[in-house]
Amino acid sequence: MNELFLILLFILIGGLLPLLLTRQFNFMKMLSIIFICGGSIIGLFQASKRLFGETVFSIEIECYNLFSIALQMDAISAFFLFPIYIITILGAVYSFHYMNKPDNSLKTALSYLFFSLLTISMVCVVLANNLFTFAISWEIMSLSSFFLVIYDYQKEIVRKAGYYYFVFTQAGALIIIAAFGILFAHTSSLSFSAIHTIPENTKLLVFILLFFGFGSKAGIFPVHIWLPHAHPAAPSHVSAIMSGVMIKMGIYGIIRFYNLLGSDSIIFGQIVLAFGVISGVYGVVQALGQHNLKRLLAYHSVENIGIILIGLGIGMIGTSLKQPLLAALGFSGALLHVFNHAIFKSLLFMGAGVVIQKSGIETIDQLGGLLKRMKVTGITFLVGSLAISGLPPFNGFVSEFLIYFASFKGINYNEQSFIPACISILSLALIGGLALACFTKVIGIVFLGEPRTVELKSIDEKGSSMMVPMIILSAVCLIIGVFPGLFIGMALTAAKSIVVIPEDVLLTNVTEISQNITFAAFILFGVIAIVFLLRTIAYKNKTITMSSTWGCGFTKPTTRMQYTGVSFAAMILNFFKPVAPAKVDHPVISGHFPKETYYHSEILDIAEINLLQRVVKPILVIFDKLRWIQHGDIHLYIGYILLAIILLLLFI
Repeated sequence: MNELFLILLFILIGGLLPLLLTRQFNFMKMLSIIFICGGSIIGLFQASKRLFGETVFSIEIECYNLFSIALQMDAISAFFLFPIYIITILGAVYSFHYMNKPDNSLKTALSYLFFSLLTISMVCVVLANNLFTFAISWEIMSLSSFFLVIYDYQKEIVRKAGYYYFVFTQAGALIIIAAFGILFAHTSSLSFSAIHTIPENTKLLVFILLFFGFGSKAGIFPVHIWLPHAHPAAPSHVSAIMSGVMIKMGIYGIIRFYNLLGSDSIIFGQIVLAFGVISGVYGVVQALGQHNLKRLLAYHSVENIGIILIGLGIGMIGTSLKQPLLAALGFSGALLHVFNHAIFKSLLFMGAGVVIQKSGIETIDQLGGLLKRMKVTGITFLVGSLAISGLPPFNGFVSEFLIYFASFKGINYNEQSFIPACISILSLALIGGLALACFTKVIGIVFLGEPRTVELKSIDEKGSSMMVPMIILSAVCLIIGVFPGLFIGMALTAAKSIVVIPEDVLLTNVTEISQNITFAAFILFGVIAIVFLLRTIAYKNKTITMSSTWGCGFTKPTTRMQYTGVSFAAMILNFFKPVAPAKVDHPVISGHFPKETYYHSEILDIAEINLLQRVVKPILVIFDKLRWIQHGDIHLYIGYILLAIILLLLFI
């Protein structure tokens, strides 16, 4: 208890001190970072003791005999604490040079306060051991992240993003509270331990409510709409912690309450798998069509949440069919992807933040040639791109391989697992291929080629506090990809809290998987080394000349002749037009000497379109027709209140 109190106190002090030191801008930031990082480092040691040992703590504080604050750390909690603390540390360090405007010192100080509150609330969410503690922590998490999203509230687009985020997060919270109300009505208790006692037919209703309530935070289709608006609006280190960690609180909620409900019904897994497939495919298709760099990464969060849900769905199906290996591989693959996604997605958002801050450009098609001028950013972004595409020898491959392996195991059991397993395999293959195409586009357009503007030729990447976190995250991506044994073991330890897994089942399969991945990685490194050695020998005595890139038949090509993201992705997007319709704006070219023209395209989000047309607009029409109620007369409003009280007294 004392250790947890110290952790939370350090992080809170790191948020409060900047408010007292707004005149010493750099000192304010440094002190805040030291305290936030200090608390998070202590937290990592505490979580590791639980994950690698048997230390368990449980805290319950009674408040006026009305409610209690209950916290408990188990293996699932400890596992989710790792990405929270790691990304908090690296995000805080990144912010030192990223938040570089002394004129906004008060606003920056407030952002550190909300950053620390976000971390504290996420820690309390995963440690909560009753409904009250969970609900309060969840709401603090939602509100603190909202204020971080609207950091640049002067911009209209940021205010719109904040509005989207607030509406969806509060709507999700209402659904969660409704589910909690049902649980309390059946158990007359706020304790987690009483949840499994509710009737079986009620468990499905509660799970569906919680799935969509938590799904609104996680970014599951179709309640993902806030995500592509909020991530581009927020500062990049905030986007990193929101996408890398905060949306995983939705995944944590799904896992935690699935475990607490204790149902063996196969429909739970089927629901999760179905929405995982839809979210994964839809997210990556939308990402492929985006022009804004951070918006593209936001849709990839939807995609990767889909991959996590596919793993969870397979694990739940394995549990219902009493297949421990299937369940173990599915859950451990999903949990490991939670950790891996936190690593490579934070890396990508940080890289995008450096690009946008230094260039002032967010649109992909206006960038180019940055690798020559931003080598650290370019190389680390490439590592993140390979990891998110699920390619070896990086971490994304390991977690996706576990889910693949679970799916192939599912084919061999019975017809109840055969069809879900086939759907899982096909969807993962499609998602992986489209993700690779998308990041080929990003790397090719943003970092390769030639600069599309004069300003880009003089760009730099000064700011060591931004470079160091990206280098560390890149190294972690590679370490997990080459030596996955320890990290698979961490995921399995957490998975054991969800499903009973015989040790003999695990040791044979998991050890073999880890060893084979490591062996394959070294073979890959060996092949690459041999190729480079042969190349060096072949060109040893030859003169290497340099010339300009082939200009497609033009002798004097310009940067305007380079490929754009729109042209690169057009053919693939045409295939997915029914789910990703394009809005194109360009004039018809006519005459021998046409005037200067333009071309603009935008991929529309069908979920957002349908929400606006089928829900928002009818509500606005109804409110508009009720406008006559609003007269501005205080006496009339008092009359409305009295009438409402009378009606309540009659019917309640």
